Amino acid sequence: MKSRHMNQDWIATARTLSEALPYMQRYAGAIVVVKFGGNAMGDDAAMAEFARDIVLMRQVGINPVVVHGGGPMINEMLSRLGIVSEFVRGKRVTDKATIQVVEMVLTGLVNKRIVQAIMAEGGRAVGLSGKDDNLMVCDADDAELGFVGRPSKMNPQVLRDLFDAGIIPVVAPIGTGRGKNETFNVNGDTAAGAIAGALRADRLLLLTDVSGVKDQGGKVVTSMTPDEVRAMIADGTIAGGMIPKTETALKAIDEGVRAVVILDGRVSNACLLELFTEHGAGSLIRR
Repeated sequence: MKSRHMNQDWIATARTLSEALPYMQRYAGAIVVVKFGGNAMGDDAAMAEFARDIVLMRQVGINPVVVHGGGPMINEMLSRLGIVSEFVRGKRVTDKATIQVVEMVLTGLVNKRIVQAIMAEGGRAVGLSGKDDNLMVCDADDAELGFVGRPSKMNPQVLRDLFDAGIIPVVAPIGTGRGKNETFNVNGDTAAGAIAGALRADRLLLLTDVSGVKDQGGKVVTSMTPDEVRAMIADGTIAGGMIPKTETALKAIDEGVRAVVILDGRVSNACLLELFTEHGAGSLIRR
């Protein structure tokens, strides 16, 4: 039973929905790829909130694709199984034993947890990996790193078929190789970029644990062109872990993605803020 007692919060909610209408119309039918990872994945409340945002996006006519990582869960399982990793230049060597654990954790535990969270919020979701229907065919990225892959051929028709059925695809970043029974671990951001490029998505949202790309004064840059990003990498303003994220963004734009946003996944309703408000929620990169 609805309470008929009016309060300011409800009036504000109605106004917010009204102001969101032009943005909802703007994105109707658009493909939005969301890379989900970091802190929110280990927290039930944050997972539920993320799932609700994704279901709302689907409800207003957007075709969302969720691509996820799961590094902390992989590390935990490797240590529980007593599998010791080697590192080359700071990167984990993915041998046969490790790739089996990576696939088990990503396509099993993590993927299905996100699917269940979306279903619990009233959406329809199906989990798959880059192996399904040869969605993501990979070559070895670096022979020294073992089964770490770089997407080289994308077959996104299975995702379009799911959109047509009203289903949200949830993709684990595991790829198939060109050889028989080859399995590759793919960086989650790289996989999301490759999927967004193959779909020529309207938006690629890279959820991170930072507030966006910062200038030399530490202030978040809200809008950038690819040339400005390249200049910031060259002069050292963009450094460390932000370099691969921005490089993923540049590659996705080259492949036909309209815009990429690097945004703070720790902020409540970050995806909705970015898509449905004038303010946005991170650093937007577009031509």
